[in-house]
Amino acid sequence: MPTETLKAGTPSAGLLGTETPSAGPLSAGALSAEAPAGAIRVSYCGVGDEAAADLAGQIEAVRELGWQCLELRTVDGLTVDALSPRAFAEAVAAIAGAGLTVPVVAARIGGWSRPISCDPAGELAELDVLAERCARLGTRYLRIMSYPNDGLSEADWEQAVLRRIRALTARAAESGLVLLHENCSGWAGRDAARALRLVAEAGEESFGLLFDTGNGAAHDYQPYPMLRRLAPYVRHVHVKDAVGGPDQVHYRPPGEGGLRVADSLRLLLAGGYRGAWSIEPHLAVRPHEDHRASPPECRAAFTTCGQALRTLAEQAATADDATRATAATGTARTTAADGADWPTAPQSPAWHLTPAGLERPPC
Repeated sequence: MPTETLKAGTPSAGLLGTETPSAGPLSAGALSAEAPAGAIRVSYCGVGDEAAADLAGQIEAVRELGWQCLELRTVDGLTVDALSPRAFAEAVAAIAGAGLTVPVVAARIGGWSRPISCDPAGELAELDVLAERCARLGTRYLRIMSYPNDGLSEADWEQAVLRRIRALTARAAESGLVLLHENCSGWAGRDAARALRLVAEAGEESFGLLFDTGNGAAHDYQPYPMLRRLAPYVRHVHVKDAVGGPDQVHYRPPGEGGLRVADSLRLLLAGGYRGAWSIEPHLAVRPHEDHRASPPECRAAFTTCGQALRTLAEQAATADDATRATAATGTARTTAADGADWPTAPQSPAWHLTPAGLERPPC
């Protein structure tokens, strides 16, 4: 099948016309290759360039944790759209050969280095390149943000962002791609109502949300209350933790900061979240600060945060099982640390815990 006919989310039948290397058999304890219809899966994942600049190091770090997913942001310091055709082809082959999937690719569109004054034609051109490359990777989701302001009035900034998001979403839909807006830089980065406005304007078919549990520290808001409003529209999650505020942020392994990461994971499970939880540690790599520690430090930080995520996820799954097991017929409720509650389903099959993630059979 020629690559140009593929839709995003459809694994490529071949690389430059050749057969894509097949993945080896799943290791014991891995997520099942063919889950029953209706099964709920949460896969562990990581933003690979936080473990290593080179792709081989990224793959090695993910596989060492026993995971099956790799989120792509950069390879050798280059974003996915900026890779040469040969370098990208080699990346696709390496990822497939390692038996990994790529649930999300990070774009620069609308990000901290792309204010609202940037050229919209350039943004659409980047999207076109990434749509083709996501199709080659078998990836459906593309991370974007919503444009920092650059001198516009609040009203003009809002209208300019909404125009761009509608245009980008329409273009993405042509390729079967889904844009995921991250709660980071831009018009809707720290405001739940604005994020919901983006969803309403763009439409849920080709637009959703990527929620980062740790961005609130740098952008001066509490992520957990925001997640309570946005959870139904969240399709991918970045997991990080931190203490401090915008003037002095200190990133920590998940669960060791002050941003209620454990409550966020439990809230997502209670709401039936399916997808990946992807670590973005920021302990050793912070792109917005142009900071990268030594390769051993990057790898160690990634591994530490990966292990911390697994611990929190398994605790969240155990708590979710306990709540569901005691739920009365109908709708029960479970309570968060702040006294707020959210609906959870009655008793259902228990979570199956594996090195690669969580899985629960259908009710």
